[in-house]
Amino acid sequence: MNKTELIAAIAERTQLSKADTDKALKAFIEVVGDELGKGEKVQLAGFGTFEVSERAERQGINPRTKETITIAASKAPKFKAMKALKDKVNN
Repeated sequence: MNKTELIAAIAERTQLSKADTDKALKAFIEVVGDELGKGEKVQLAGFGTFEVSERAERQGINPRTKETITIAASKAPKFKAMKALKDKVNN
């Protein structure tokens, strides 16, 4: 399912227009991104938690030259599904 299909499905279930659904989805994505950017987590009961994962600096190998390189520390978004979502997927 891509973004257009998701918007159509949500619009159908909520009886909102596709334009309003698109605005709501864009706002959701922006809010989650803003909160993760501040280092906060976003929890949605019955769905899951969006949070930031810290990756430490580490050594890697350049596959082309086989030279050892240092990979800088970074932050990455992470999603952890809650039990209700896992149960829905598995049944």
